[in-house]
Amino acid sequence: MLRHGVDERVDDWYWLRDRDDPAVRAYLEAENAFTQTGLAHTAPLQARLFDDIKARVQETDVSAPVRRRGWDYFTRTIEGHEYAVHCRRPTGSTTPPDPEAAPGSTPGEEIVLDENALAADAEYFVLRGLALSPAQAQIAYAVDFTGGELATLRFRELATGRDLADEIDGVYYGLAWANDERTVFYVRPDDAIRPYQVWRHVLGSPASDDVLVYQEDDERFGVGIGRTRTGRFLVIGSESKTTSETHLVDADDPTAALRLVAPREQGIEYHVEHHHHVEHHHHAGHHAGHADRLFIITNADGAENFKLMVTGLDTTSRGEWNEIVPHRSDVRLHDVDAFAGHLVLSERAEGLERLRVLSIADGTERLLTMPDDVYSAWVGANAEFETTTFRYGYTSLVVPVSDIDEDFTSGERVVVKEQPVHGYDPTELETHRLWATAGDGTSVPISIVHRRDLPRDGRAPLLLYGYGSYEVSVDPIFSTSRVSLLERGVVYAIAHVRGGGELGRPWYDDGKLDHKQNSFTDFVACAEHLVAEGYTSPDRLLARGGSAGGLLMGAVANLRPDLFRAIVAEVPFVDCLTTMLDDSLPLTITEWEEWGDPVHDPAVYDYIKSYAPYDNVTAQDYPALLVTAGLNDPRVQYWEPAKWVAKLRETATGVAPLFLKTELGAGHHGPSGRYESWKEEAFVLAFILDQVGISE
Repeated sequence: MLRHGVDERVDDWYWLRDRDDPAVRAYLEAENAFTQTGLAHTAPLQARLFDDIKARVQETDVSAPVRRRGWDYFTRTIEGHEYAVHCRRPTGSTTPPDPEAAPGSTPGEEIVLDENALAADAEYFVLRGLALSPAQAQIAYAVDFTGGELATLRFRELATGRDLADEIDGVYYGLAWANDERTVFYVRPDDAIRPYQVWRHVLGSPASDDVLVYQEDDERFGVGIGRTRTGRFLVIGSESKTTSETHLVDADDPTAALRLVAPREQGIEYHVEHHHHVEHHHHAGHHAGHADRLFIITNADGAENFKLMVTGLDTTSRGEWNEIVPHRSDVRLHDVDAFAGHLVLSERAEGLERLRVLSIADGTERLLTMPDDVYSAWVGANAEFETTTFRYGYTSLVVPVSDIDEDFTSGERVVVKEQPVHGYDPTELETHRLWATAGDGTSVPISIVHRRDLPRDGRAPLLLYGYGSYEVSVDPIFSTSRVSLLERGVVYAIAHVRGGGELGRPWYDDGKLDHKQNSFTDFVACAEHLVAEGYTSPDRLLARGGSAGGLLMGAVANLRPDLFRAIVAEVPFVDCLTTMLDDSLPLTITEWEEWGDPVHDPAVYDYIKSYAPYDNVTAQDYPALLVTAGLNDPRVQYWEPAKWVAKLRETATGVAPLFLKTELGAGHHGPSGRYESWKEEAFVLAFILDQVGISE
């Protein structure tokens, strides 16, 4: 096809995009068979790894209970069952729920929703949404049986466990109840799977009577809905990659007109959190107006790392916001959670997550201290507005996940639950942070974990993981399956490349649009640093990434194939130029603000073409490659990895194996059940270990 009058691209494998063509199905099945044969010798290792993972996991377990107005909610997992069981019990028990007890067998305990019963014998099942009504008498829930991410919305009475007759097809993420217990808001996507409409449904009425509440016509924007912790408003957020706009729905008056907080302005992002003074809250529906306010996190007025503002409910236009926490060039402010007496700020500094507690009464603040140098911490599930403690999560590359409650005033902490991991000794491992230097002098952080006794003689195998898009940070969290690598002497590291959010908004801006190449060269710099420091050698170095991180893998394979022994690219976004030129595909137009618009801008076209992995495959020796795809994937179409592998087969020199594995019954996130996903992970880990000669 000819673009911008000059450039002709010949795409020999364009035909692979016709999913209804039997030849395409046959092609994918032939590749699967080739992969199965080529990796058959790893079957014993796969079985061993699966058993390892299974043995480490507490298969019958219960999550940390979350309190909500007289009830404690928790999730059970049961040995032999793929999916979770959602339960609750009346608040008041001082002992945590018994992990071994069968769901609903303990006095007072009720089953809210059993995902295993919903899934029955379906090959694929994911619960896409679960929303509890304000009086906690009923739930709205959404189920997906394909992996295509469109779901069917249903409703259930908790007292009887019976589903109502109401059923709504084709819904997307986002569910919220109004306070009347009978009005529910949900989101629908357009043909490109862009969430663009918010609808209102009244229980007992046919879906054909549902009312369209909000429609987003700008194709760069997607819509979501949620409920404030105070229960006073539902929040409709419309966001592009660079701009946002918020409307409020009165939860007590769900048919009232929407209230616009502040009109959209290109490049201005803001999101709101409602707060009210508790003493004015005697009876629902009679709120004293001056007691209500919105806390707002925004990048307005050049605050690229964001600042915290506050405003009254009747003065929400941007000129009327007042500053509480100013912009800081070295701290990225991500989120605010409002409670009756305190705010919890989620921040990022020096490449690490931080939590800060702010007292509303006197403005005093406290930064939470963390026990490790390299860790992850986040605000957990906090359902109640009027509370004296808040829940947060904590983990690192060596420390399993903990749920912790901290007292707002005293700072006293209670560990509510620690993720049990059998046969694992964290004292045998160490984790720290390294810094690589990119070609332009930028310091790029690396998180690393390995056995304490590691000799740095370059002989250890090392798996380097990367992502680097959408301001997503790949924070160091614990993984039960990763232990299988670590105990076999493999070093694990994360390259926190530009395009992610690890060092604030500028870190993201420096790895997107016409700076995208920085993501790839940063990854190479991290790899070279690990080799130079004696952690590994190119013939022992492995790389892994998925989705936009799969684009990273494809680009790195073209740039420096000599630096890696093997690369795993999962659902990789490797045919990015073709996709960004096709605005009929899911996500293309919304993605122009991340990658650029090659349809209308020849310079963008040239730049994407300069790095698009599919377009830059050349006759050189490539590392061994394991590539995965999902036939029902709406985010990265299956044909991108399939075409890339086809072109590599024809073009690459050398003897390294090249494997494509397509899930013919799943989407972007792979198989749905937990045992199935462990099997999938064992398969990938076996490929990795086999490449560095570890078979035990």
